[in-house]
Amino acid sequence: MSGDVSKREWQRPAADRRREQLYEYGLFGCATLTVAITVGILYTLFSDALYFFQAYAGLLDGSITGALSEFVTGRNWRPTIRPYSYGLLPLLSGTIVVTVAAAAIALPCGLGAAIYLSEYACPTTRAYLKPALEVLAGVPTIVYGYFALAYVTPFLDRFLPLSTFNALSASIMMGIMIVPMVSSISEDALSAVPDSLRHAGYGLGATKFDVSVRVVVPAAFSGIISSFILAISRAIGETMIVTVAAGQNPKMLILDPGRLDENLYDSIQTITSAMVQAAGSDTAGGTPVFWSMFALGMALFVVTFAMNLIADAVQRRYREVY
Repeated sequence: MSGDVSKREWQRPAADRRREQLYEYGLFGCATLTVAITVGILYTLFSDALYFFQAYAGLLDGSITGALSEFVTGRNWRPTIRPYSYGLLPLLSGTIVVTVAAAAIALPCGLGAAIYLSEYACPTTRAYLKPALEVLAGVPTIVYGYFALAYVTPFLDRFLPLSTFNALSASIMMGIMIVPMVSSISEDALSAVPDSLRHAGYGLGATKFDVSVRVVVPAAFSGIISSFILAISRAIGETMIVTVAAGQNPKMLILDPGRLDENLYDSIQTITSAMVQAAGSDTAGGTPVFWSMFALGMALFVVTFAMNLIADAVQRRYREVY
């Protein structure tokens, strides 16, 4: 008898159990909806990309495999000028140029800001500085693009032989745009390092800079690398800045060591910019130009997915458990 009373005392009311089940069903529905949307987007992307390769194969009088090979290895992107060509390499070259230049600006600046916020700034300074830095992430990207075109390019044109539309201005503004992502995620990783490691460093007579650079940063390496990869993935997919400031001139990467800077001075076109151009053109639906949007989207998805896999692998490889 006493055991039954004790059991009833620990049982929750039926109304609470029903409410808990509703919560579980609701959360399961949210998770299922997210997965279903992702699967739907991928199915649409790849199936419509297949239409492009079928149409491109018709233009080439070849097979779908040949069209895919020509798309991946082609060195010309001329979707609206005869003879039509849909080579991905010039667009991939422009994407790489802008992304690498933006990363060269954002990664050291973002990591430096993260080290200052985590190791040097007092709590009051951090409370104001970190939100102020993250305001940059809230600025619409098209504003960055117009700022690059209206202010950065005229300023740089005083010192460098820039075109009106150029990769350098777009890269600078894109680098500024992704600084908050690098600094915020890196600062979280640095702050998660236990103080015992810092105290051990100070106990050995190390300076604050030595502890920050030689102890804290290596201990948070996996988180810092993840922030780098995520920021680079964000830069690869950026659209409005490159569309406004970098122009729409598909151009192969210049690999001559003495002329590498020329990659930044002239107008280029990235994958995302080409997608905007295809979407805004006067071509009717069902044409290769129209379907090329989805093939470019598929290529962009493959690149960013590979970047995310690399970030995950690096994080697993260098993760520290304290």
